[in-house]
Parts: sequence; structure tokens; C-alpha cells
Amino acid sequence: MKRLNWGLIGGGRGSQIGSVHRIGAQADGNFALVAGALDHRPDEGRSYAIELGVDEERAYGTWQEMLGGERNRADRVDLVTVATPNSTHFEITKAFLEAGFHVLCEKPMTMTVEEGEEVVRVAERCGRTCAVNYCYSAYPMVREMRAMVRRGDLGAIRLVVANFSHGHHADGGDVGNPRVRWRYDPALAGASGQMADCGIHALHLANFVTDDDVETLSADFASCIPSRELEDEAMVCYRTAGGVVGRLWTSSVAVGRQHGLDIQVFGEGGGFRWASEQPNQVMWTPLGGRTQIMEKGEAGLSGEVVGLSRVAIAHPEGFPLAVANIYMDLAATIRGDTREALPTAVDGLRSMAAVHATVASAKMHGTWMDARPPMFR
Repeated sequence: MKRLNWGLIGGGRGSQIGSVHRIGAQADGNFALVAGALDHRPDEGRSYAIELGVDEERAYGTWQEMLGGERNRADRVDLVTVATPNSTHFEITKAFLEAGFHVLCEKPMTMTVEEGEEVVRVAERCGRTCAVNYCYSAYPMVREMRAMVRRGDLGAIRLVVANFSHGHHADGGDVGNPRVRWRYDPALAGASGQMADCGIHALHLANFVTDDDVETLSADFASCIPSRELEDEAMVCYRTAGGVVGRLWTSSVAVGRQHGLDIQVFGEGGGFRWASEQPNQVMWTPLGGRTQIMEKGEAGLSGEVVGLSRVAIAHPEGFPLAVANIYMDLAATIRGDTREALPTAVDGLRSMAAVHATVASAKMHGTWMDARPPMFR
């Protein structure tokens, strides 16, 4: 099958996420990197794109140049990935959607709920796919948990406990580090720090696995390092549209925790647990039964999960290949085979609405807030 043309914006030399997107997009032969505007420094962006094999005429200095250069090409890119700072996501995503391109945007999709609603409307009006890189929902065993919930293996879901907590920003003397500082700067990160950076992944994961949406919430924020304008610690209680009780903790000052993303779901017929640091396994306990370890790649898993694993059972398969599963879903969608598990602009909007609800709640000492986007109320 012919490879689709792919363009990358951001993700330049030294970027934490750029190499992950390049691995993920090209892992299964679905996409070829043919265009890029990889750096806010035009010359550096062009140079690095050429190093990666992009033709000189399609190694752009800015995203605006890339939009103009690709718009009318017969061989223009089929998909554009936006991997730039948060504050630029809306403008770039909207511009490429309106020009008729499919887009994969890094999270958070936008800085505001109003921008998120606009992206949803633009994607619908233009008939283009706008996906959001909630890649943890694409791990094979996360998809298996969702399938189990949908089959009714757990019965009615009662409680979800999720967290995404690490200690890598716990050094108060590290406030000048640009890789850390921007995450707590409202001008670059938006209204929220840790919740928008990591908590948003835990919340989306909980909603994805339970096939439900957060409806109301109460939040408590703290800046454990006082010089930070935005929170580095948050606790959220919420209720879903389906009546599920939710608990979420996210922190960047939890010394000793490394990645720290995990989820537990408890139903009337059993419960399970998944952790990103052991992503090949789900711990499943049926009511009245023994705890079992379910392994990625073993017999008996759901059909949709089997195609997401690329290596044999017991071999590690992690983050870049979860991103590759997002690109696999995108390639199928662009070719006309819609994948309903693909996180879209609607997921990005719901997540941003929930983040802004946590900000408002924290400012009002935990007052319960409506977490739904206005267009879905």
C-alpha cells in the first residue's frame, strides 16, 4: 500500500516528542516524512528537516511557509502533526484544517474551551479528521480494558482511580530550566500547569477505558514550589455522565515516582489495574476470584487488540509504539476506514473543558463545577 505523505510542525532537534512522532508515524510504513517546519529558528528548522531526508524545497522555515507551500501541491501532505508549544496549537491546527488537511495535534489541543469548540466546528465543517495525541489510550492492554468494560466483564462501573504523578520538577533550584519553566508559565502553558500537562492524560485515560465522560468535578491545586505561577500538584474528585465516582491525583513534585501514570477501575463484578511502567500487563480480579495477570500478546485477547502488538509476548512494547497505534488509526481513517478509538477534537475539547473547570474549582476552594463544554450541555 502506498505511503501517505506526512508533514511535521515542531519536534525539531532535541525535542522530547519529535523523535517519538517520527518513529510512530513511520513504524508501520503508513507515512513518509516529506515536509516539515521543525523549529522556531527558520534556518535550524530547514537544516534539520534536510538532515532527516526532506527535500530542500519542502524544508520550511515557518508553519506559514509550509501551509502556503503545501496547499496547492498535487503531492501535498495527507496529514500534518502539530508538535509545537501549547500556545500555538489552536492557530496552526485551525489553519491547516481550513486548508483541507487532516491534523494530529499534541495535547492540550487548545488553550481555551472557546478555541476547542471552534476546532470541533471547523473539523466538522471541512470534513477533515482532527486527532489529539492521547497516546496512552492506544496501548494494547488499555484497549483491552476498554473492550472488557464494553463486554460487561466488570458489570456496572462504580469507581475509577487514576493518577499521573512524577517527581522530575521537584527541585526548587531548577526553576530557570527552560524545559521546566514553560510548564508553569501562564503565557505558554495556559490556565493550568500540572493538570493540563499530565493530569489531562489520566483524565482522558479514565474516560476512554470506562467509555464515559466527566460531568462535574471538584479540585484542589497547590504550587509546592512557591515561585511557580501555576500548580505543580492537584487532586480532583469527579462524577461522570454515567454516575461513576472518579478520583484523580497528578503531581510533578512526587520525588521517587518516575512516570507514574496508572488507572484502577472497580465494577460490581470485578476490578482491574494498569500502569504505564508495566504496560504489557493488566491485573484483573473477578469478584470472588483470584487476581490474574493478563499479558499483551497472549491468546484470548480482543480482536482489535491483537493488531496493535508488533513484538512477541513478554517483549517490551512501549511509548513510541503506542504513538504508532495512533498513526495506524489515522492512516486507516484517512483511507476511509474510520477507527472509533482514535482520540479526536471532541476528546481534546472535553479535556480542556475539564481542565478549566478544575482551575475554576480550585480558585473557589473546591466548589463543584460543570465540566462539560458549553456546546455539549
